[in-house]
Amino acid sequence: MIPAIANHLWQSTLFAAAAGLLTLALRRNHARTRYCVWLAASVKFLLPFSLLVTLGSHIEWRTAPEIVQPVAYLIVEEASQPFMAVPKPAAARIPTTETLPAVWTLGFLVVVLYWGRKWLRMRAAVRAASPMPLAFPVPVRSSTALMEPGVFGIFRPVLVLPAGIADRLTPVQLEAILAHELCHVRHRDNLASTMHMFVEAIFWFHPLVWWLGARLVEERERACDEEVLRLGSEPQVYAEGILTVCEFCLESPLTCVAGVTGSDLIKRMERIMRHRAAEALNGWKKIVLATTGAAALAVPVLVGTLTAPPRLMAQSSATGGKRLEFEVASIKPNKSPDLSKALIQWLPSGRFISTNVPLIRVIAAAWDLPLQSQRVTVASGGRMPDDIYDIEATAEKGTFPPGVSTMARYHTMQLMLQALLEDRFKLRIRREPKEQLVYALVVGKGGPKLEKSKFQEQNCSDTSPTWVSNPACHFLDGGQDRGLHGSVTTTQVVEYVNNFTDRPLLDKTGLTGFYDIQTEGWAPMRVTPDGAPQSGDASVNNPDRPTLFNVFEKLGLRMESQKAVIDMYVIDHVERPSEN
Repeated sequence: MIPAIANHLWQSTLFAAAAGLLTLALRRNHARTRYCVWLAASVKFLLPFSLLVTLGSHIEWRTAPEIVQPVAYLIVEEASQPFMAVPKPAAARIPTTETLPAVWTLGFLVVVLYWGRKWLRMRAAVRAASPMPLAFPVPVRSSTALMEPGVFGIFRPVLVLPAGIADRLTPVQLEAILAHELCHVRHRDNLASTMHMFVEAIFWFHPLVWWLGARLVEERERACDEEVLRLGSEPQVYAEGILTVCEFCLESPLTCVAGVTGSDLIKRMERIMRHRAAEALNGWKKIVLATTGAAALAVPVLVGTLTAPPRLMAQSSATGGKRLEFEVASIKPNKSPDLSKALIQWLPSGRFISTNVPLIRVIAAAWDLPLQSQRVTVASGGRMPDDIYDIEATAEKGTFPPGVSTMARYHTMQLMLQALLEDRFKLRIRREPKEQLVYALVVGKGGPKLEKSKFQEQNCSDTSPTWVSNPACHFLDGGQDRGLHGSVTTTQVVEYVNNFTDRPLLDKTGLTGFYDIQTEGWAPMRVTPDGAPQSGDASVNNPDRPTLFNVFEKLGLRMESQKAVIDMYVIDHVERPSEN
């Protein structure tokens, strides 16, 4: 969080420096132009470039196929309550990360309370003021409080004049002062001032923010002075009117009010008396301003668009552009509160069945991720439907000819499931690489102790396998309570075991063989949020039960803790399914 804030601060500071250079180039032009440039520098503090980059990353200008990696043919009947990692000792914290938020909050409250007190005081004065019969576009009130003339309010502004000021000014001087205040009203200067006050409250610790505030006041008043003189007021008359107001009013300009006496008074009188007409913007300056403003918004959006990971589509280039879909599909809400009988099946006939499985796990299955995976998340501001659905879908007859390999059929059905999720649940998902702690499965010092499978081909055919007895190839049965049983590759073992690990497990064994795997069960690496074991087997609490590390050691393999960049999957949009 702190690095992100620091990044935003230096970007905003650099933006303000660029604005300063731009105002130098515009020093002979109208003050209102320079005021807008400084206001843009102020607003930049409220608009991090990261937001624009994020906006750009959601522009769907490109897509990429998702490459499906081989995983075991999988049926899940393990307990499926949500898991979380076992708590680990907290790392030592740097004291400043704890104290900085408290210090910022204190400063923020001091600034807000100071301005709040000023605003309440001004509001009370306005309510107590008496109406004045002056021809003016907004209501005019006379106040007995000692204050300068000023406009109070944003959406329903009121001009407040100190009682008796009209008697001190000549009619032409009063007319010039009223013209100045009308300029503030027309340009909604109180709204801009409030925006910058908000910036100062949030970034009170940054000196540049307060310096920007001074520049805004200076250019705002100068802009109104230019407007008054342009409308025909005599410079001497106008300057004398301002000096009379300053002599009459004992208080400095109030916060939340666009007044007449703001900015450096001596320099201001000199400028008024010189009355040099400001130059209009020529063509190239207009182009520079327009280009700079457009680039400030467009460049971060473009960066986000170009650097964002491509959206994942439900088909791959391997399909030759043909969209693979189930012929028929049924999606029905499942009202059962018992998730212990969750079931996902990929049947050789081309039929997919998901019963009592949360939608996020169905999505994980479609993209070859562990069903308990934390690699699937929902984008900020989004949410998953709370309902659980039973899904049954069947491929068109003849999609899978006799003798087709298990993995070829499995990959094709995954593409069909991805298409089903996109069509019926309006799913939009993207991939984001992220470095994190993982386990790497490597060969132990003594070499692997794996038994070659009776199946000679990895892409073998199969016939309606069941996990009850004699499972076919590319199929794992069991889990942490019953161990692992099946004929698979080490990659498929890793993908299956990822359902039970507390961090991602990667296959780095380098083994390409096909093996008969038979192991015992192991103690859980995860617990449910209430600390209960993750299944109904009471033996999970047995302290003598082997760990997953022990299980792999007996196979001549070893789990090592490493850091690696892995793909995380972010769901940008998903909704309740369309009707059957």
